[in-house]
Amino acid sequence: MATSSRSPKTSGNVHAGRPGRSENKSDPAGGLIGRTMPHNVEAEQGLLASCILDSSEVLPLCMERALPPEAFYVSTHQIIYDALVALYEKKTAADEILLAEELSNRSQLDVVGGIPGINQITDRIETTAHASYFLDIVRTKYLLRRLIRCSTRTVERCFEEQENLEEFLQNVESEIFEIGMDKSQDASRQISQTIDAAVTMVHSFLEGKGAMRGIATGFKDLDGLTLGLQKNNMIVLAARPSMGKTSLALNIAETAALPKEGEGSATIIFSLEMGHQDLGMRLLCARSRVSMSRLQDGFCSPEEKQMLASAAIELKKAPIVIDDSSNLTIMELRAKARRIASRIQHQFGSKVGLIVIDYLQLLAGTNSAIAREQQISEISRGIKGLAKELDVPVVVLSQLNRDMEKEKRKPRLSDLRESGSIEQDADVVLLLSKPKDSEDEYQTIQNVADLIVAKQRNGPVGELKLTFRKEYTRFENHSPQPHHESAY
Repeated sequence: MATSSRSPKTSGNVHAGRPGRSENKSDPAGGLIGRTMPHNVEAEQGLLASCILDSSEVLPLCMERALPPEAFYVSTHQIIYDALVALYEKKTAADEILLAEELSNRSQLDVVGGIPGINQITDRIETTAHASYFLDIVRTKYLLRRLIRCSTRTVERCFEEQENLEEFLQNVESEIFEIGMDKSQDASRQISQTIDAAVTMVHSFLEGKGAMRGIATGFKDLDGLTLGLQKNNMIVLAARPSMGKTSLALNIAETAALPKEGEGSATIIFSLEMGHQDLGMRLLCARSRVSMSRLQDGFCSPEEKQMLASAAIELKKAPIVIDDSSNLTIMELRAKARRIASRIQHQFGSKVGLIVIDYLQLLAGTNSAIAREQQISEISRGIKGLAKELDVPVVVLSQLNRDMEKEKRKPRLSDLRESGSIEQDADVVLLLSKPKDSEDEYQTIQNVADLIVAKQRNGPVGELKLTFRKEYTRFENHSPQPHHESAY
């Protein structure tokens, strides 16, 4: 970052002059612990002075780090920073005169000590070279104060009667998680670092010559197109109801956790629709290849019983965690994912390799007052953020609207239900449907499913067929059969 400088000024003591009213006078947390809340007045003044001296460079840095006015401990500093942000949003360069005018228009100039009060702040530094250093200090102190307040509220609530302890613990975890999310690291990179990373990837591609780079799904045609499910990716698997998207997602999760070769990937399944027992039954029947209807009727041969027992032993050892909580917000789901990931690291000694969410439209928005489309957009962004945060592929199931059925056609990206942001945020979009027989539009081809790779951010798109073994809810690589059944 370029630096601006001015003639040397007397720095003075950090508390000299009129520092303004601090937060702590009305902050119950500070009073409860009997100590002054963390802050650094000199760093706040240094950051404000840097913003005034070089607003075009320093203010964007503050915006990138999402620094709010309340990050400043001194109330007059909050007022000045808020005015600086307003000037920045108006695309107006800030200096002492324009800042004073903005504060005057807000009837706040006298509150900050007038023009002498502004000059007193700018007198603190001679150059903006340390702006990033000041920013780090201000953010750190701010996050510490937030953590203290959160902890103080938690202590106070612990002395109150809690009807639902699990909900109370979840709320506390969510609050702390939000604070942790605000402590963002600088994600910027010099172009040389980016190119070095890209060159490393090129070498791995050339050496691998089409080898699987992500988690294999077990479906050769799909893996041929995607080279596996890639880290950081949000993979949307969408279909109309009763098309088998849950079964397909479970098959992928099973293959990831229990591959035919090599070590399995720890997998988290969030099931907002089905209970864990129902999922367990599906996994067991799919793994053993025993008919679910025969099992439910109680008619199993000795051979099938042995197959079920063997499958149960294998699945019990699988690194799979199922969470069947309902009515989760995306923030709550992300908090749960972090906690489960930590538990998996401790239990299995490995990081999470795959997350499955069934399904997106069942997640609740954090603000029920806004339109559902906006809620879905927030949820979609949150899922993409989860994939990046935990560095894993996230397979999220989604509903398609009815247009494809009305128009009797294959599904397409525009059929994703409730929000175009799902298509925008997704790295890969898979559309699942049953193909119609060309000779009779009212017949579907028995046991055959179409899987359309409608979007792949870093690869080709295409269509493939899968065979669906409905009797034990399992998808397999396609093996043509000429029979037909009634339309779905």
